[in-house]
Parts: sequence; structure tokens; C-alpha cells
Amino acid sequence: MKGFPDARPERWLGALSLIVISLISLGNVITRYLTGGSFSFTEEFSVFLLVVLTFAGASVGLRRNRHIRIGFLERALPGRWRSGLVLFQALCGLTVLGLMTWYGGKLAWQEYQWESLSPGLGLPQWWYLVWLPVLSAAMVWRLVQQTRDRLKGDLNNDA
Repeated sequence: MKGFPDARPERWLGALSLIVISLISLGNVITRYLTGGSFSFTEEFSVFLLVVLTFAGASVGLRRNRHIRIGFLERALPGRWRSGLVLFQALCGLTVLGLMTWYGGKLAWQEYQWESLSPGLGLPQWWYLVWLPVLSAAMVWRLVQQTRDRLKGDLNNDA
């Protein structure tokens, strides 16, 4: 395998989120220093963008095989058993991420139907929530890619 496996869309989304968080936070600090007040939208957007940043980073971590796991048992098992353990780990991850994708999509759809508005800015709540199932689905795809690579032996199992 040449270099790191790519997760370019998630990397761009995470970088963009971090840049926007930094800019609105800097703007808020400067405004507060100069006027004694602050922008009202910064907290709502910052929390939303931190969630996007977290999910995008988790997706990149999955693709690059950088999530924390205890590799002792994995290293101690012979090849066939190790493959079974890798599949079991993937099944557990797919179950959790699948539930997040399903219920996150359901929640976003309900918020869209109810026309709920965010408490701070009065924006449609589903604008924030739709990213949960989208990024959870991206993580599902990255987990499938990681599991395939681990089973083929393309990734270091000690990461």
C-alpha cells in the first residue's frame, strides 16, 4: 500500500470545519474585546461544526486504521482466528454505526417534517441533524474499507 489510504472528502470537511470554527471564534473574541458584546450565532455554529469535525475525523481515523484498540489478543491468535476476530470487530462497529445512521436519519426526517427551528438562530433544525446520518454512513463505508484491508493484510494490525 502506498502511503495512507485516502479519505479526502472527510479530510476536507474536517479542515473546513476547523477553519470556520477558528475564524468565527477569533471574530467573536475581537468583537467582545472591542465592543463588550459578542456575535450571537457563534456558539450554535461552533457546536455544530465541532460535531462535524469529530465525525469527519473519526471517519479518517477508520480509513487510516488509527482508532484505539487492544491488539494483544489479535497478535496472539493464529491467522484464521485473527480473521474471525477482525470480522467480529467489524460487525460490532457496523452494528453501532448502522444504528446511528438509521436513527440519525429518522431524527433528521422528523425534524424536517415538524419544521423545528434551532433555539439560537431559528434555522431549520434538520440542517444540523442531517449530517449525523451522512457522516455515520461515511464511517460505515470507511469501516468496510478498513476491514477489507486488514483481512488482506494491507494494514498494520498494531495501530
